[in-house]
Amino acid sequence: MDLPDGDTASEDAGPDSPRWRRRKAFRSREVLDAALDAFVARGYAGTRLEDVARSAGVAKSTLYLYFANKEDLFKAVVRDSIVPMIVEASQIVDQWTGSSAALLAFLIEGWWERIGNLRSSGIMKLVTSEAGNFPGIARFYLDEVITPGQAIFSRALQRGIDHQEFSCPDVPATVHVICSPVMMMALWEHTFAGVAERPASAERQLQALITTLTRGLATTPS
Repeated sequence: MDLPDGDTASEDAGPDSPRWRRRKAFRSREVLDAALDAFVARGYAGTRLEDVARSAGVAKSTLYLYFANKEDLFKAVVRDSIVPMIVEASQIVDQWTGSSAALLAFLIEGWWERIGNLRSSGIMKLVTSEAGNFPGIARFYLDEVITPGQAIFSRALQRGIDHQEFSCPDVPATVHVICSPVMMMALWEHTFAGVAERPASAERQLQALITTLTRGLATTPS
């Protein structure tokens, strides 16, 4: 079955669809790793399914048994490499028993350790640079990564407000203030790292962000 390597939007198979159930039984680790490498290195437009299949050591026809086209494979990569981290972070917010300032710091540092500092963060650059040509993948990434990620930080801020630890009159704007620097750190790695030194280490940047945020949000000045 030699199908074209189309870029058109596919039916978004959910967890209860027959395609998803077949995929669960498929040993897809090599395919997903090869696809992630290809998307990060070549971008969305430059990635071809036949190259992914070759890198993973499977036939292209086998790949099409589990992924209808390139967009389907891209979604699988995001759901494998990024979405589980967001689910885990959401559960951590639910179970957190310490201070809200410590929770905020944990979430920021955890994002960098589990997503921002890994090759999967290159997907964000891909989406940022190619959203105009492929709005479908941009909408998917927004719905499954950006919006749920922002919701986690929003809940952490609201927790601090409810516990009278934070003074935060504009939660949505503050969420963007939190997320923008850490996203820029990842974009720097995939854009400027080859031509310029990082202005400061990741640890220093994260600590500066956490210190600025927690002091600014604190109801009692430190």
